[in-house]
Amino acid sequence: MDDKRVKDLMVSLDEYPVVSQDATLREAVLALEEAQRQLPGGRQPYRAVLVVDEKKRIAGKIGQLAFLRALEPRYDVIGDLESLSVAGVSEEFVASTMEHYRFFQENLPDLCSRTSRLLVKDVMRPVTQSIDENASLREAIHRIVVWQTLSILVTRGTDVVGLLRLSDLSDAITAQLKAAAS
Repeated sequence: MDDKRVKDLMVSLDEYPVVSQDATLREAVLALEEAQRQLPGGRQPYRAVLVVDEKKRIAGKIGQLAFLRALEPRYDVIGDLESLSVAGVSEEFVASTMEHYRFFQENLPDLCSRTSRLLVKDVMRPVTQSIDENASLREAIHRIVVWQTLSILVTRGTDVVGLLRLSDLSDAITAQLKAAAS
């Protein structure tokens, strides 16, 4: 396994669902759904959509959590809940803040209807972390753990050529662990 490289596990950019930053969330969901339909058997499902800017460069991504966060954009008012938790802010405080700002007061169909028209660029998370396609899997593991991310852009020089997903890396490591135990 030491001879395997990131490029051996990455999903090529031309296989991954991609939308323009000016697309709507509905269009992003449809792109994700279409990519799932075309996914080869035995492959982990896609859990995000990459977002390209006007120059067709990867500008960000929208994952499952971003789709859910888009349902209630007022979460920006109280900041990053994960950071608040690490800082010692109690669940009770977060709950009272949510009640104060009246989060999720609309019914779900209305929320989804409103959210489906949002633009991807207003919801996406910028993606800046990358790894070279010839990097070792050991380096990839290190970066995923340190960055606590579900995927990393894979580059060849300055060009993005794919995406290394935690799920694919985990599958490879799991297979190696099972083989080592026998």
